[in-house]
Amino acid sequence: MRIGIVCPYSLTVPGGVQAQVLGLARELRRRGHEARVLGPCDGPPPESFVAPLGDSLPLSANGSIAPIAPDPSAALRTLRVLADEQFDVIHLHEPLAPGPTSTALMVHSAPTVGTFHAAGTSASYRILKPALTRLIRRIDHKVVVSKDALELVRSHLGGDYEVLFNGVELDAIRSIAPWPSESGRASGRPTVFFCGRHEERKGLRVLVDAVVSSALDVDVWIGSDGPDTVELTAATAGDDRFHWLGRVTDDEKFARLRTADVFCAPSLRGESFGVVLIEAMAAGTTVVASSLDGYRNVATHDVDALLVEPGDVGALSDALRQVTTDVALAQRLRETGDVRAEGFAMTSLTDRYVEIYQSLLPSSR
Repeated sequence: MRIGIVCPYSLTVPGGVQAQVLGLARELRRRGHEARVLGPCDGPPPESFVAPLGDSLPLSANGSIAPIAPDPSAALRTLRVLADEQFDVIHLHEPLAPGPTSTALMVHSAPTVGTFHAAGTSASYRILKPALTRLIRRIDHKVVVSKDALELVRSHLGGDYEVLFNGVELDAIRSIAPWPSESGRASGRPTVFFCGRHEERKGLRVLVDAVVSSALDVDVWIGSDGPDTVELTAATAGDDRFHWLGRVTDDEKFARLRTADVFCAPSLRGESFGVVLIEAMAAGTTVVASSLDGYRNVATHDVDALLVEPGDVGALSDALRQVTTDVALAQRLRETGDVRAEGFAMTSLTDRYVEIYQSLLPSSR
């Protein structure tokens, strides 16, 4: 099949939706399907099969910044690629987001699958409900990545949806060599890894406070950046436990996961699905995270992770102390986490999407 996968977010900016889009395309291409990805790119495309649609513009959404491309030039590029490629099926991720996905949905040039990722709240769903309700009817098969994403879109726009988990490229993670120990673990202390945008929603401030206010003898690797970076780096200046890495590639993220003792995800809200927790489990890292609904989709407290109340500095500090001092506990969580990760393989997710695509082809119908 010729499959067009459209992403509304810049594919050169790290993000959960972008990772799903690229991972799905890679797996489809490994199976012989001609999958191409369309999306904004702020720089060279990350893969040869990506058709760049122009630069993105930052838009505030759900307590974060979404790098989207709602401008007319991106719409025209989207229409041009769709006309040139003549896809058998078009797969839209966040199909109602302004920009390439909504443009592709309006022209509906081929059978269309739409996958909804967002959870929490949506002002645009509420304000633009009449228009979006008409637009969503153009989607031939609607998918949500979690029950939280289902609650958001169905409560505003109605309709029937299939719940499909996000996928993780397990072999890609496990094949990465661990990060060299001499590059950040010279202290011999256990390492806690955080990788996410430095903004209030992701809870980095809670992690910093949990370490600063305690006697935790750990190294903290902090990947990525964001609006809180300057303030938090200043707050930890002189504390040799903190290592600020800036933006990291996927390969570096996986390598550091393979080396770190703990992956910490202290998010406060707005997580529809815990892909990053599955990545950590697949890498053999002990997981400590907030007990958000989105994270409980993939992790169970004291079974494959330790989950704490969002924003509770003391509870987070205690959980980190437990997993960095209790060797047996950490080993048990890692072993069950590795088993849990197997249930979220990108190969299994692709199996189902291929079935959906085939069911929408004119010959099938």
